[in-house]
Amino acid sequence: MEYTPAQGHGLPHDPFKSCTVPRPIGWLSTISTDGVPNLAPFSQWQNLTWDPPMVMFAANQSVLGGPKDTVRNAEETGWFVWNMATWDLREAVNLSSKALDRDINEFEVTGLGMTPSVLAPAPRVAASPCHFECRYVTTVHLPAATPVATVDLVIGQVEHVHIDDAYITNDGRLDVLRLRPIARLGYYDFTVVDNVFEMTAPGASETELAGLEGRSW
Repeated sequence: MEYTPAQGHGLPHDPFKSCTVPRPIGWLSTISTDGVPNLAPFSQWQNLTWDPPMVMFAANQSVLGGPKDTVRNAEETGWFVWNMATWDLREAVNLSSKALDRDINEFEVTGLGMTPSVLAPAPRVAASPCHFECRYVTTVHLPAATPVATVDLVIGQVEHVHIDDAYITNDGRLDVLRLRPIARLGYYDFTVVDNVFEMTAPGASETELAGLEGRSW
């Protein structure tokens, strides 16, 4: 099939999000200026570069109106925290996606414990094995065909990283198969990392390989 998005696809369900898969989940904790913690998952999350490490997430407008609380809190406090979403935490991730009023603490709604961050004012999900404390850099506002589809693209710089030592192997790598991170697909579908295969870029220089492996230059 072929279609032009503006003219429709003719299917019962839009295939777009099911083609760009799997997408890492930005499970982000923030705090408002009056001290209310917030926690929400975003399926449009990605790293941008690594020196310094920078990340982004895209947040559509809230169904309650205006920017989502995560965007407002990040802009107003200058910080947001990424918490790795894993198989064991999947139900809490899903529960934290519910649109709630600004004065409601999703940590309490989900029953998740909080642990303090080192630099960011927002707490971290205590049960999550990996965290990035991200300093807010900028927001790019992208208009869309409908108010809710309008998106805020938020960029942050990773200033502090937390990794549970139990998930670091003897050779200094993250044990992804033990972590079992989950990712977003299309429709109502998710997936979990439960297998890994390795390929080396053919003809890559030592510098290129160092970048791919995450080794020091």
